[in-house]
Amino acid sequence: MKKLSILASVLLGFVTSSLQAGQEVYKQVAPPPPPMYGLGFYGAIDAGANVYQNRGSDRTFSDQIAGTEDFGDTLTVSPKNDVGFFGGIKLGYVFGTGVIRPTVEGDFFYNGFRGGADFTLRDSDNVVLAQRDVTTWINTGAFMANFILRFAPGNQRFQPYAGGGVGIYYAESAGTEVVNPVTGVVPINTGGGRSHADLAWQVVAGSDYFFTPNISAFIEYHYLNYTSTQINTRESRDLGQHLVGAGVRFFFH
Repeated sequence: MKKLSILASVLLGFVTSSLQAGQEVYKQVAPPPPPMYGLGFYGAIDAGANVYQNRGSDRTFSDQIAGTEDFGDTLTVSPKNDVGFFGGIKLGYVFGTGVIRPTVEGDFFYNGFRGGADFTLRDSDNVVLAQRDVTTWINTGAFMANFILRFAPGNQRFQPYAGGGVGIYYAESAGTEVVNPVTGVVPINTGGGRSHADLAWQVVAGSDYFFTPNISAFIEYHYLNYTSTQINTRESRDLGQHLVGAGVRFFFH
């Protein structure tokens, strides 16, 4: 009887050891933190269209001196607001990792657009006496310092932003060409232009979409204002412009 009891104990020990050997031990591992998009230093390239320049509305000048051969004639000047091109680079830094992220940015870009105006001369009976088309190309460079608030909700892939900036610009006219719209003849071509530098300011709004934590594509709108503090006239000579563009941003973190 005693032998049977010992044998039963030995068998029970084998069975218990086998069951314990077959059990797997699981170690709980914390999930990795979600990726953070758009942090720290960045550089960007962008380009787009200068879709409109507010160069003023039509103006009409009249000869009101009685007794002259031109008495009653009017000259209408219609400024051109043609579409232009801009392109440049950005360098900036994003502060913090929260939903709202202050950002400072240097924005440096070329901004070119067509200037000039259409001129129409009429007599006192409103008969067109002459028409001329004056065209020039304006080349400018803007050097802006922007302060921007970026918003990074949810998974941070979509990040809208808005802000503004101040800086300086340099502008140079490529010369003036006068064209007769009827005959196509160019009676005047100055072949050279003038330059001017002054203060500028802008309002910026846009949005990034991130493909990786370090690379995003963005679209952006600027209202850009070139001031004329060095030109003394009785009227505002500021040039307001609307720029729409897109680009790619690279973060270094």
